[in-house]
Amino acid sequence: MDHRNDPGCIEESDLSWWKSFGSRSIFMSQSLWRTQSLHGPSPVTTFGPKACMLQNPHAVMHIQDPASQRLTWNKPPKSVLVIKKIRDASLLEPFKELCIFLTEVKNMIVYVEKKVLEDPAISGDENFGAITKKFCTFREDLDDISNRVDFIICLGGDGTLLYASSLFQVCVHSPGVPPVMAFHLGSLGFLTPFKFDTYQSQVTQIIEGNAAIVLRSRLVVRVLKENWEKKARMDEKGIILTNGDVESSRKAMQYQVLNEVVVDRGPSSYLSNVDLFLDGHLITTVQGDGVIVSTPTGSTAYAVAAGASMIHPNVPAIMITPICPHSLSFRPIVVPAGVELKIMLSRDARNTAWVSFDGRKRQEICHGDSITITTSCFPVPSICSRDPVNDWFESLAECLHWNVRKKQNYLSSEDEEF
Repeated sequence: MDHRNDPGCIEESDLSWWKSFGSRSIFMSQSLWRTQSLHGPSPVTTFGPKACMLQNPHAVMHIQDPASQRLTWNKPPKSVLVIKKIRDASLLEPFKELCIFLTEVKNMIVYVEKKVLEDPAISGDENFGAITKKFCTFREDLDDISNRVDFIICLGGDGTLLYASSLFQVCVHSPGVPPVMAFHLGSLGFLTPFKFDTYQSQVTQIIEGNAAIVLRSRLVVRVLKENWEKKARMDEKGIILTNGDVESSRKAMQYQVLNEVVVDRGPSSYLSNVDLFLDGHLITTVQGDGVIVSTPTGSTAYAVAAGASMIHPNVPAIMITPICPHSLSFRPIVVPAGVELKIMLSRDARNTAWVSFDGRKRQEICHGDSITITTSCFPVPSICSRDPVNDWFESLAECLHWNVRKKQNYLSSEDEEF
């Protein structure tokens, strides 16, 4: 039988090529290189004998393979922001040990939040007092440190990374979020891949550069609130009078969100009733306890508890997850990262809604207000312990115990007879 035209047949020359390719791919995997991009292969743009994709030179976008994204420095880093979980006595010694290493051994400028040094266990330590005098302090929402910090070290759980992200509410001319190195010293630790036992060698490696990073996308959220005020006029005697008329003004606020935007019904006993728009088109009305709009990073947080799928942070997407929807067919959906979502109270809504951003800045949403959401161009560069893929699956196994069950026993041929 002639196998030359059999697509499943591999000839001797092809077999030797596959052997060489296999050995080459193994070598590359050991050197932290891959033979194929995490984005997958570029699609063929010819379809059949005559059809092809219309070329648009203005829409060409080149994205680096996430597996090859590694940290480097234009200049040696000189300053570091250390974020410590507040009111956790177990972190005092690791915090002191790390700060002494950074200031005395690495000669780094250390930034800490002012309220951290107000802890009696730190301010009352005379031996540590000489180190704290070298610190630079800042206050949240009052001091801008975006141009002063070269990289960030977090000590605690996932909340410390979310807090670090909230400190850098960047704008168009901002340098972006500094690289974040997160040590697992908290309760969950899904976003904190580093162990503190070997912190000296790990921090030294980061300072020298050439570490794997994962760009955790954020959401840029714009809240537009409608303010209604009574018109006023002044009479001849200088007395302010109102004529009952009202005029509206709009107040805009913007936030950078790492995990999710949550719109819920708040303290009301009624269902939330909000309209969801995608690129200006009404796609559905959410009736239930609320809706979660999350990043791939946030898909393993509140969204997964509400029934959403877990998305790897290298997948460019936005997850929309209803919270206890009053419809059995309303399932979580994934939309492209570049779409613009808008959430508004429905005209028939019986009550207002409430919105929060990574669990913070909670505020009421009334009729006429709008929440616009899309993917930010300022991600959080999270430093990997190994690489983006292995770190993520290790977190799934260790923190969420993904697919953990008692394994089925092997069935022998003798058992099969019964």
